[in-house]
Amino acid sequence: MKIQIKVVESKNDLRKFIYLPEKIHKNHHNWVPPIYIDDWEFFNTQKNKSFQHCEYVLLLAYKENEVVGRCMGIIHHPYNQQHNEKYGRFSFIETWNDQDVYHALIEYVANWAKEKGMEKLVGPLAFSDKDPQGFLIEGFDEPNVIASNCNFSYMVDLTEHEGFTKKVDLVEYKIEIPDELPEIYKKIEDRFHRNESQIRILDFKSRMQIRPLIRPVLQLINNTFTNIYGFTPFSEKEMDDFANRYLWLINPHFIKVALNEKNEVVGTIIGMSDLGKGIQKAKGRVLPFGFYHILTAGHKSKQMNLMLGAVDPRYQGRGIDVLMGIKMIKSAKAEGKTVIDSHLELEYNTKVRAEMERMGGVVYKKYRLYEKEI
Repeated sequence: MKIQIKVVESKNDLRKFIYLPEKIHKNHHNWVPPIYIDDWEFFNTQKNKSFQHCEYVLLLAYKENEVVGRCMGIIHHPYNQQHNEKYGRFSFIETWNDQDVYHALIEYVANWAKEKGMEKLVGPLAFSDKDPQGFLIEGFDEPNVIASNCNFSYMVDLTEHEGFTKKVDLVEYKIEIPDELPEIYKKIEDRFHRNESQIRILDFKSRMQIRPLIRPVLQLINNTFTNIYGFTPFSEKEMDDFANRYLWLINPHFIKVALNEKNEVVGTIIGMSDLGKGIQKAKGRVLPFGFYHILTAGHKSKQMNLMLGAVDPRYQGRGIDVLMGIKMIKSAKAEGKTVIDSHLELEYNTKVRAEMERMGGVVYKKYRLYEKEI
């Protein structure tokens, strides 16, 4: 059958683009749908400021008037200029196990990017590493967590058949929360309190307490993530958008912030209850009752997912990360959690990986970003 590729141009096209994955993953037990109000915001070119400095194309693949695939192409000009690259990106690609459909979508994006002067195509990667990135290549029997991809194994085969090779891998750790902190952590905690008396670690009881610190916390992320592949700094508007997107989902007890003697933010760690079961039950819809299912799942879940963490380079190696980690573990235990998911870590981020492994973490998922010349 002939495959037709159509550029998304109307709201109806966008609706098909957004909701196609729930058809493809209908019987995929571990797949967690997006929260659809977030998707409508994300793909709104007026509200998502990332569109302002990127070229993009949204595609639908058709067979006999039926949508059978989707893909987004992106050229991130500021990132390319900063890193002296000529890369196009593909992202949000979804198909059934059909090489012809996959090929038609990728070929369109590759030709589109090449016409605009790009030399390579990389993905899955959207505007930033803050968006879902990479294909799952190990851990297919594990449930998905928020802001990460959950693909069938055939997507890896389809990608490699198109000539893509590894760009970089990312790993995800599972950490069992111990009944008692290891003795080494107690010693580090005691030493920290003796040597770093000017550093305060803040705990929070309400989201209102967190609001004034959102921009300083995300500015710290900007300052410390500069060498993370795919990272794009938050603008102030994007900081506010990110907070509005996630803050209502986060238990304030799972946010820790370190301040120095000048009340400057010098460290942070942010986690959230795993909401997957609730999002599945709500089918990604917040209204009319999805909101209840999602928040209830957060209270019942035994898993906490880490989202972001950073320490000001001037303060690294002084135990701030360990102390925040200790406080996070204590808060997680108090909320009935038994396991922590690290979220994605670059395979070469040895400092963070060593810390995860010192806490007893074991890699249980692996993701891969692919690239090829075009």
